Amino acid sequence: MSFQRRQVVVVGAGPVGLLTALGLARQGVEVTVLDSEPEVVKSPRAAVYYHTTISILKKLGLSDEAHQIGLASTEFRMHWPETGEVMSSDMRDALDPGQEFDHNLHFGQHILAELVLRHLAQLPNTEVLWNHTVKALAQTDTEIRLAADTDEGEVVFEADWVTGTDGARSTVRKLAGLPFEGFTWHDRFVATNIEYPFLDHGFCNANMVVDPVNWAVVGRLGRENLWRLTYGEDAELPEATILERLPERFAAILPDPSVPYRVDDFSPYRVHQRCAPKFRVGRVLLAGDAAHACNPCGGLGLTGGVIDADALADTLGAVVAGRAGESVLDFYAEERRRVFLEVTSPMSTNFKRLLSEKDPEQRAKDKADMFAQGARGGAEVRASSLAELIKGRPMPIGPAAG
Repeated sequence: MSFQRRQVVVVGAGPVGLLTALGLARQGVEVTVLDSEPEVVKSPRAAVYYHTTISILKKLGLSDEAHQIGLASTEFRMHWPETGEVMSSDMRDALDPGQEFDHNLHFGQHILAELVLRHLAQLPNTEVLWNHTVKALAQTDTEIRLAADTDEGEVVFEADWVTGTDGARSTVRKLAGLPFEGFTWHDRFVATNIEYPFLDHGFCNANMVVDPVNWAVVGRLGRENLWRLTYGEDAELPEATILERLPERFAAILPDPSVPYRVDDFSPYRVHQRCAPKFRVGRVLLAGDAAHACNPCGGLGLTGGVIDADALADTLGAVVAGRAGESVLDFYAEERRRVFLEVTSPMSTNFKRLLSEKDPEQRAKDKADMFAQGARGGAEVRASSLAELIKGRPMPIGPAAG
C-alpha cells in the first residue's frame, strides 16, 4: 500500500471531471484525476454543445480548438412522420441578451475529453491516473482518505477535497452515503452512430422525430457524414440481440430506408431521471451525472454537467486559495440542485413525453402548441434559451487572480 497527498482528487475522467480538473489546475490547484477505465471511453454519448457550454470552453482556453474540431450549427427541426410536417427554427433569429456565440458545436464528448487531457498535460501538479478503481472513502473535518485498487495494488490518497464526477453509478456518491432519488425510464435507449444522407431528406444538423413508437433524436456528430441516431425500445427485449433488431427499427425511422446506411457504432443504456438529496457531504462534492441524471432528449444532461464543472471549479478554487469561505460550496451544491429539480429535469422529461406521446389527441395538441410557440420564438423550442435557463444564479465569488 502506498500513500499520496493531494489538494483535490477528482474521481471520474469524463468531460465533467476533466473540465473541473482543468478549471482548478488553471488556478494553481494541485489536482489528481482518478478513473477505473484504462483510457477515455469512446462509446456513443452526448455530442452537442450549446452556446453556454462553448463560452465555458472559451474561458478554459479550449474554444479555438473546439471550433477547429467541431461542426458549428444553428438549426433545429421537429419531424412528424405520420403527417409529414416539419417545424424548423434557427437560434440566430432569437438570441438571448448578451449571448456570446450564435451557434452550437457538434462533436463527440470523448473528443472533448481528449482535448482537455492535452491541456491538462501541459500544467504542473496535475495528473490523470487510469485503472484506479475507488473502493473506500473516509473523512474528518480536515481531510479525506480515498482508497483505490490499481494494477500495482492499493493506493490511498490523502486530500483536502474530493469531487465525484463518476457518472450515474457514482461510487463516490454511494461512499458518501447518498441515495439517488427518482426513477429509471422503462425504455432502453439505443445510441447509434451511422452514415446516412440525412441532409438529402429534409433533415438539418439537429432533429427530433415525434412518434409514439419510433421516436428518435438525430444529430450530426461533426463535419463528416456521421450521425447519432438515438431511439428507444422495450428494456425487456434482450440486449444481446439489438443488432438483429436494428434493420427493422431503421426501416421505420429513416426517411428513406431503401437508401443504404452503415452502422459505425452503437451503445445501449438505461436512462435515469434522478438526483442526489445533496451535492455536498463535508469535503465531498458532486457534479454532473454523479449528482443528477436526466434523459438525453433535448441535450440538457451534458450542458448541465459542464455548467456544474465550471461552477465547482470556481467555488472550490476560491476556497483552496483562501478567497472565499466554505459557504460558497454550500451555495454551489444548493443552486445546482435547485436548477436540476426546477428546470433541467422537468424540461428533459417533457421533451421525452413530447417525442413519444401515445395519445393521438394529446400529440395533436402538442404539435399545435409547438408550432404556435415556434412562431413566437417560444423558449420551449429554443435551445438557446434552454441553455440560459440551466445556468442558474452566478456563484457568489470574485474572479481568480491573474
